Parts: sequence; C-alpha cells; structure tokens
Amino acid sequence: METKKDILWRIYIVFFFILLFGGAIIFRVVDLQFFQADYWKSKAESLNTAYRNIEAVRGNIYASDGSLLATSIPIYELRLDLGPDAVKDEVFSRNIDSLSLCLSNLFKDKSGRDYRRELTEAHMNGDRYYLLQRNVSYNELKQVRTFPMFRMGRYRGGLIVTEKSRRERPFQVLASRTIGYDIDSIKPVGLEGAYSEYLRGTSGKRLMQKLSGDVWMPINDDNEVEPQDGKDVVTTIDINIQDVAEHALLTQLAKHNAEHGCAVLMEVSTGEIKAIANLTREDTIGNYNEYYNYAIGESTEPGSTFKLASLIVAMEDGKIDLSDTVDLENGKHIYYDRPMSDSHKPEKRKVSVQQAFEISSNVGISKLIYHAYARNQQSFVDGLLRLHLNDMLGLSIPGETPPLIKSTKDKDWSGVTLPWMSIGYEVRLTPMQILTLYNAVANNGKMVKPMFVKEVRQRGKLVKPFYPSVIKDSLCSAETIAKAKRLLEGVVENGTASNLRNPVYRIAGKTGTAQMANEKYGYKYRAQTTYQASFVGYFPADNPKYSCIVVVNAPSNDVYYAAQVAGPIFKEIADKVYATSLEIHKSMEAPAGTELKNIPLVKGASGKEAVLLYRELGICPVMQNTAAEWVTAARKDSLISLNEKKKTNGVPDVTGMGIKDAVYILENYGLRVKINGRGSITGQSLEPGSKAEKGTEIILQLS
Repeated sequence: METKKDILWRIYIVFFFILLFGGAIIFRVVDLQFFQADYWKSKAESLNTAYRNIEAVRGNIYASDGSLLATSIPIYELRLDLGPDAVKDEVFSRNIDSLSLCLSNLFKDKSGRDYRRELTEAHMNGDRYYLLQRNVSYNELKQVRTFPMFRMGRYRGGLIVTEKSRRERPFQVLASRTIGYDIDSIKPVGLEGAYSEYLRGTSGKRLMQKLSGDVWMPINDDNEVEPQDGKDVVTTIDINIQDVAEHALLTQLAKHNAEHGCAVLMEVSTGEIKAIANLTREDTIGNYNEYYNYAIGESTEPGSTFKLASLIVAMEDGKIDLSDTVDLENGKHIYYDRPMSDSHKPEKRKVSVQQAFEISSNVGISKLIYHAYARNQQSFVDGLLRLHLNDMLGLSIPGETPPLIKSTKDKDWSGVTLPWMSIGYEVRLTPMQILTLYNAVANNGKMVKPMFVKEVRQRGKLVKPFYPSVIKDSLCSAETIAKAKRLLEGVVENGTASNLRNPVYRIAGKTGTAQMANEKYGYKYRAQTTYQASFVGYFPADNPKYSCIVVVNAPSNDVYYAAQVAGPIFKEIADKVYATSLEIHKSMEAPAGTELKNIPLVKGASGKEAVLLYRELGICPVMQNTAAEWVTAARKDSLISLNEKKKTNGVPDVTGMGIKDAVYILENYGLRVKINGRGSITGQSLEPGSKAEKGTEIILQLS
C-alpha cells in the first residue's frame, strides 16, 4: 500500500507541474495578446516590419476543347541586398567582374562595364534593395542563380527574387473582349471579371521590412503563408469556330469600311455560345480590334429583324394568318403626317403575309399590325412582353444593356409608335437579346439563356458544373412556332436572303437593314444616313443545331443592305460549322438506280473529306474508326467501308491519293516532292516502307 501511495503522489506532483506549465503558457498568451498588444505592435512598427499579401497565381481560362484562352505566366523581379551585413567586401570584390560580364551576356541591355559601375556604387551606398531586373523569365532566373556571388545564396550573395505573374492570351485578339482583361478595374470586364472569385485564388502572407522610399523588402526567402492558386474556368467557346467568325467579320468590315460589327454563334438546345466576335475600326486605314462587346452591350433599333416578333404576337393572338393578304400600295403609306416606305417598289400590290415578310415590306407588316391592334395598342405591347423582349437576359458576363419596349403609358407614345414599333423602330435591343428570341423559335419555343461557361475546375478536377438555364419553356403555341419557322425559311428560299440558299443544307433567318438615329440630328445628318445591316437565323433549318446573328454598323462604301453586308458573314460561319460537324449531316441513302459497283473507291484521302465525298454521292459509308486521319475505301457487301490507312515506319504509300494530300504527308515525313504528269498518283520513285533520309527527293508519277 505504501508503494502505491508513493507512486500516486509522484503522479500528482508531475500532473501539478504540467498544469502549472500549461497555465503559465495560457497566461503569457493572454498577456501578450490583450495587455501588451499595443506595446509589441508599436515595437514592430518601429522595426518597419509587417506581413504583406502575396498574390496567388490566377487560374486559366480554357476553350471548350481545352485550348488556353488566358493564362498566367510567372515572371520574376531581381533585387540585391548589398548592405555590409549581406555581402562582404571581399566577396563582392572577388566576384563583381565575372558577375557583371555574366549579367551583360544574359540580359544584353548594358555592357559589363556599366553593370560593374552601377553595382559598385550600390554596394558603396549599402543599398538594401537594389533593382537589378524586372520581367525575368524562369529560364533566365535559373541561369542567374548559377552566376558568381549569386550561387552563394540570399544571405551571402544578396540575391532577392520576387515572383509575380503576367496575364497572357495565347490567341491574342481572338474573343479578347469576352475573355476580359481589365481585372484590376472596379467595373468587371468579360469572363475575367465575372468569374474572378474563382480565378483569383487566395493570397498568401510574407514578412517584409519597410525601407526608405516606401519600399518593402522580404525578410525571408519563403512565404509565411503560401498563396493558393486560382481555379480554372472552362468556357463554351469553340476556338476553331471563333477563328472563322473573327476572320469572316473582319473581312466584311474591311470590305465595306464599316465602323464596327459583331457575330455570335449559339447552340440551339443549350444556349452555349460557341463564338462571339466584336470588332471596332481603330484608324482610317482599316485596322480593327476588340474594344467593346457590342453583342451584349450595344442596344439599337433592330429594324426588320424585329418583324418576326410582331408577327408571332399577331399570329398567337389569332389576328392574322400566313395566307392573309395585305395591300402594299406602291411601297408607301402615310400614318398621320409621317410616310412609311419600302426600300424597293413592290412587284405586286397585293401579297400574302408570308410574301410580305419574305420581301421585308415595311408597309405590309406595319399595316397588318396597325389594323389588328389600332383599337387596343397595349395588347400588342403585352404580347411582346410575353416574349420576354423587355427583360434582361441576366448574362454571366457583365455589361448587358437593358432592352426598351415602349408602353402606351409612356409620355413619348404617339399615333405613329405602333406601326413603327412593328418594323423594329422606337424599340431597342442588343444583338444577344435578338438572337435569344430567334434561338427560341429554332428550339421549338423553348427560350434558353445564353451561357459562356461550362464548368470550373481545379487541377483537372471538377469543382462546379454549369447547366443550361431555361427562361421560358414555351413562348407560344406549337402552331405559331411552326408558322414562324415557315416565315424564316421563306426569306432564304424566296426572299431578301436568297443569296444564302445552297443545295447542301437549308438556312432559315431574317435580314435587317435599319437606319441609325443620331441623338441630336435624327436619322439624317448632313444629308447622310447611317445604316445597320444584320442577319439572324439558324441552321440546318429542318433540324436546327446552331443559331447565329451578325450585325454590321455604318458600312460606308455605298453597300448597306443586310443580304450583301451581313449575310456573307453568316454564310461563311455556317458553311464552316456544317462542314466540320458531321453529326448534323443528314444520313443519305444511295439514289435509286445507283449501282455500288460504279462508285469509285478512294485509295487514300483524309477521313473527314472521304466521308463528305461519299455523302455528296448519296452514300453513307461505314467507318470503323471515326477519328482516322487517312483512309482507303473498299466495297463490302452492299456498303462502302472506310478503313484507316496505317502509318508505316518508312516511306508512306501515297499511290491512288490526290496530289494535295500526298504532298502534305510526304513533306511532313521530311521528303522533297517532285511531280510528273496530271491526275491521281499511279507510282512513286521510293518504295513504300523503305528507309529514306530527310531531304531525299521522291518523284510522284501522275496519270
């Protein structure tokens, strides 16, 4: 028992001292934190030290295929602590000559003599934070760390490295305004601003000392709290389509010497924006750049593209039908004291509603709407509101301008407001708001919100997905939507946009040529009228996959009609998208009477081009590997199969191929190609599979 008591006493004593020690620590912490806080704070301030924020590396912005749209590249600032406590005189004297020579050879901005003179002067002055170089790359930094004196480390060699980052857009101007770039502004711009909470990451902390001139020098090499990198944003933008949209828009703007323009391509079912281009003329010689996002920020009178909304309201209210007729008179009608005119004198006086829309008759559409709603004009306005035309889209990118749909209660409503509203004047909409309406028609009445971002990721792992957002499940009845589609298809088949008609796939849409109002002088200034040309629609018309709007402002080379100015941009974008999207092509059967044995076989061609070729011939080929780059064709039962053309280790076999494809393959292999004859390739001077050095000549025999 005595032994047990002795052990317990010892335990109690140890436990008591542990409690006493713990209590002393707690007391000291409380004393420092609350009772001596002011003293130690003043002490720290007297030493001019503080914890300063270290910016995190900003997250990347990606296109839908993973291509980088914006990224942060690390850059470094090099400074030197040349005080007597950091770099000893003997160390400095022993290394200054070779160090100066190394710096001069690397940066090539000063001679070795200049470096030696400046560094010697800084050392004599005891400069604690001498600026050596800004914007140093990582590879340059690695070399600098091997230089004489610097290789001795921070506390003997004096080298201080501060890491920063520089934002880069690998594709330069491509979608630059949508990506955004003014990330430090109070007003957010583009995706950089809208998704900054994900992109910016969390700042770290670093203990730094304040020097003269309000310069802060790191005390340690390492951060006290490491910053956390930002997350990555994956957009809906297709970089290939974006490139096509930018190029097509730029070409037409330059051709017509236009002031600015925009083009937007949207996926019908989801609202995903696949391309968005905004270009502004920046000088008199026709250079264009992205300065403003007109697609979401410029609200204008849309003109004739608004006529679709007017007819949808009237058809849904049962006021008119496509077969109803209207008197176009001579292309001119007077409302009170204000004349309404068509751009061209009509060939026929009386036409159907369908025909009036196809030729974009201002007189015809305005008379239809005026007669239908003259006694209750607010009901027409209410119909437009049901189409959500007066609501903002709530885009994730900031900068959307509110739309304007007048009400009969407004002070500026007059007797001519209704007919002019019906043809797209005295209302204001952005291109994106107009496109959203047309996209809803293509989507069988379901209106979806345009979306720019698919997901947020961090180190490749999904953090937050974004899904399509439905504004309204059904804008109107299915019957009205079907009639609206017939109207839009008729414009391309028979009307003002017939120049966009092609035998491969069908386009539906509407042209719009609107006079632009000047705030001071109205629609004319110095006898000049400024126009806005636009085309908005979707394709393929029978199974819509994409919708698109093109707007060109102030074309000035005497051509301003939408079909000639905006239409070609739409068509170039649509052709490219259709050609590269095999999933939206119709599956075609061989025409009656066509014998498979008479169809020629491709001996070697690009996989995508071979598929397109056989589809044009009315044949749907079987392709085992849809990703095959090069294929050969073979007959198999009642089908034509496309088999992958395997790569060889030696000289490729290009017999039977077209010369363009063959030259591409052989030159990539490193061979010099010489061509004899015309036609397809029947022979080659180097045997397939044989070895050949790069630069060897190969002769192709064509017949």
